[in-house]
Amino acid sequence: LCCECGQFHLLLDNHLYNFQDEVDDELICHICLQPLLQPMDTPCGHTYCFKCLENFMQEYNFCPMDRKKLSLQQCHKSSLLVRNLLDKLIVFCPFKSEYQQTMQQRELEAHLQNRCPGFKKYKSELQRKKNPISKGKEDPPTKVETNTAKDPEVPSAGSSLVAESSAAAVVSLGTAEPGLVNPAFEETEEGENLPQRTSLVAETNTIEIHREDPEEELGMRIVGGKDTPLGNIVVQEVLQDSVIAADGRIAPGDHILEVNGVNISSVTHCQAVSFLRHPGPVLHLMVLQEKGFSNKTAQQESTSAANREVIHVTLIKRDRSEPLGIKLIRKTDEAGIFILDLLEGGLAAKNGKLSRNDRVLSINGQDLRQGTPEAAAQIIQTTESRVNFVVLRQPGVQLSDPVEDGSTSNSSSSSNGGSPVHHRRRLDQNHYRRKSNYQKGYVSHEKTVAIKKEPKESLGITIGGGRDNKNKLPIYVTSVQPIGCLFRDGRIKRGDVLLSINGIDLTHLNYYEAVSALKSNAASHSVVLKALEILSLNSTEPSLDIKEQGFSWSPLWITWLGLPSYLHCCQDIVLTKGNLESWGFSIVGGFEESKGNQPFFIKTIVPGTPAFRDRKLKCGDEIVAVNGVPAIGMSNSELIPMLKEQRNKVTLTVVSWPGSLV
Repeated sequence: LCCECGQFHLLLDNHLYNFQDEVDDELICHICLQPLLQPMDTPCGHTYCFKCLENFMQEYNFCPMDRKKLSLQQCHKSSLLVRNLLDKLIVFCPFKSEYQQTMQQRELEAHLQNRCPGFKKYKSELQRKKNPISKGKEDPPTKVETNTAKDPEVPSAGSSLVAESSAAAVVSLGTAEPGLVNPAFEETEEGENLPQRTSLVAETNTIEIHREDPEEELGMRIVGGKDTPLGNIVVQEVLQDSVIAADGRIAPGDHILEVNGVNISSVTHCQAVSFLRHPGPVLHLMVLQEKGFSNKTAQQESTSAANREVIHVTLIKRDRSEPLGIKLIRKTDEAGIFILDLLEGGLAAKNGKLSRNDRVLSINGQDLRQGTPEAAAQIIQTTESRVNFVVLRQPGVQLSDPVEDGSTSNSSSSSNGGSPVHHRRRLDQNHYRRKSNYQKGYVSHEKTVAIKKEPKESLGITIGGGRDNKNKLPIYVTSVQPIGCLFRDGRIKRGDVLLSINGIDLTHLNYYEAVSALKSNAASHSVVLKALEILSLNSTEPSLDIKEQGFSWSPLWITWLGLPSYLHCCQDIVLTKGNLESWGFSIVGGFEESKGNQPFFIKTIVPGTPAFRDRKLKCGDEIVAVNGVPAIGMSNSELIPMLKEQRNKVTLTVVSWPGSLV
């Protein structure tokens, strides 16, 4: 037990404090997400705890917030004003007494050493244990209650890692889920502010869907795929009166992991559509379903921590490239990384000693209590043979939802006044520029088709979309009939976006206005059509046209992502929440050095939150601006603090494309 802060932590780690009030975001470290300790300023205007920054700089050479090049030597102590503000924060004494004592943070050490009866009792008990001779001569030791979670027993030959810090310290970590603001305190009936932890509960279920007609569509729209920032395949919408709606067990936001025993968690969007459109009377789906937040009080946490055990496991690889077969994730309610799954037939599964939901404390002696899945993967991949795990296990815990995929781990949970997002220019226009074909697999091509025809001859096309559509889509071709002049010409194809006819702009018309414009101009001897064709550059993708017999045709979700920004129709979604609520959504995407600019997408919408209740935001929606500030060019670690700043109201400008129908 640390004699300065009265909490359990490693000697080299930061002190832990139970703060009376929620600490201002400006005084939060972006690495540990706790109030700053020994604050250090970077040349780019960000502030971190000295120890957090020192540990971070041992692995990386850039600022965690804006990724600008950085070395520890360039940083300097924060101003005296900032340090005084931090020292004056009000904290609780970690030892419970008849009344809860509070004091300034800088006064806590002197209080513990000189005035705290709880700390004195703790030291006397410790002395009794060290001197067993005096046992029996003294009064039995008095039980001392503290606000800290009981530390799990570590085998004598085990790791020196302390597996749990205080419940209050865990609370102050906030949620790692991007866009979710941790309600750190909950008002009780007695009027006391007790720490609470929010756990995002998710469970995996196998669902059997029966179809009388094997060719009948399931009736849901999906987004995502490994060729998009979303990664997983996510249900965007369930259509009314469909097979899926009648079954009632699948809902928007569910992640589809398997189809008929085939793992689709790492396939492209087109491959997933092909699997889900495969005809058959019975369909077996494995889905990950979020159930919302469950709250735990500090007392519950203290009780549950006592049941945890530290386990040591060694896996031996035959060579450096051999995979272990472990899927690692981050959780919303705890720092560190956890085992989501052990792949069947993999090295870890055959060994049998690791389990789902084990928290990884260290690998090969490297501390990962505040680590990321990427850091763990790097250690595993560079290990020649023996991979030594130290994990923390608690039986019967529910898995939390993965915060984000390994490729998008630059999340942060609080804002900083020096963040460059404040200096971005606000745009008051309806369209927000971004690179249209950010995906390497798709390219858009504009074409002009001029044809001669008989006045009474039909164009022979059917269309869909229109700005009156709920997704405000541009006009696109749904079929080219063999009786019309466009079929004979052959250049206009199904899926083409129609831009104009005889100079009349079609891009801002609703469906009926577009039909009228096409019919009136088709009566002339010559027609000039301008259209946009979106081409797939990946010849290995399955041909979905063959699979579409019996399905009402509409473009795939992934093809809409290739449209240039002038065809986007943005809409503003205003969310409001209470002070202690989370916004209730997570995001992926943004600028990365290895991938360049990628759009931001909504990946998760949590049941029971403001985003869920509003019902306008959908998984797969692209965020193009927050409160009028364009998101183009921002990294994940820039946009998330900006969302965190918005206390009770935020305006999201989004582009919503319909998911692929299966």
